[in-house]
Amino acid sequence: MTSRRKFLQLGTFASLAPITKLFGGNPIAATTKPVVISTWNFGLNANVEAWKILSTGGRALDAVEAGARVPEGDPKETSVGLGGLPDREGRVTLDSCIMDEFANCGAVACLEHIVHPVSVARKVMENTPHVFLVGDGALQFALSQGFKKEKLLTKESEKAWKEWLKTSHYKPVANIENHDTIGIVALDNSQNLSGACTTSGMAYKMRGRVGDSPIIGAALFVDNEIGAATSTGVGEEVIRIVGSHLVVELMRQGNTPQQACEKAVQRIVKNQPVKSKEIQVGFLALNKNGEYGAYALQKGFSYAVHTQDQGNKLFEAKSYY
Repeated sequence: MTSRRKFLQLGTFASLAPITKLFGGNPIAATTKPVVISTWNFGLNANVEAWKILSTGGRALDAVEAGARVPEGDPKETSVGLGGLPDREGRVTLDSCIMDEFANCGAVACLEHIVHPVSVARKVMENTPHVFLVGDGALQFALSQGFKKEKLLTKESEKAWKEWLKTSHYKPVANIENHDTIGIVALDNSQNLSGACTTSGMAYKMRGRVGDSPIIGAALFVDNEIGAATSTGVGEEVIRIVGSHLVVELMRQGNTPQQACEKAVQRIVKNQPVKSKEIQVGFLALNKNGEYGAYALQKGFSYAVHTQDQGNKLFEAKSYY
């Protein structure tokens, strides 16, 4: 006869056993092995770097930082880091945040001249009593930590900006990578979660504009008891609902990552029924069991998932419209 203690132990092991299922057309993997998920097509390359750390027993925090640095350092990516399209004054300003399994977090915004803001955000988290540094203060801190001052505006981005100046027409277009973010969250072998988010923000934004990307609770939130979430798209609408925190809290209430992402998007539609038809916002979530989900306002939001069983794959999220 199985004792109550043995029954509970068996139940625990069963809940952690690797399974794969479909929810709402999106693949959801549950596994005790490492998982890393990230936004958009460039998430594939980000996942490769993150997986190098996760697959050798490394910490999720190190993995998400390494992953986020990939698009940051790619001059061909016009919405993140080096190569990012500038504000309407021709200045490239970067925003980023990072959060670990202990609820430690750091962020920078309107940071110029530094290729890897996600690493500066981590230094803010680890080496200061603060969470958030902005503008010149963030730059001076980065330089004090040994980061190199560099020119971020590439010839290609400068040419695009000068072409934009001819009309100065400002209207973000859904799924056109002038406002896309690399959001990345991971679960490591120790069952710990961490996440990072980094962007150059909307192309040709007003000087000083900051979206959701560096805001803990908006573009990124990690609760090591429950799960982690990140977002991409028009940050103003994510800020209005404190989107990633909302997704995690919905998971706390018993929703799957997929259901939580869907309900967060529905909240945006409810708040902005007209505007939501013209913009893009997407959410990506990962829970403590390694289940993941994604959902967006419009079709076209892609995300990358790397697991031991399935390898590194790109998926298109389901959408409200």
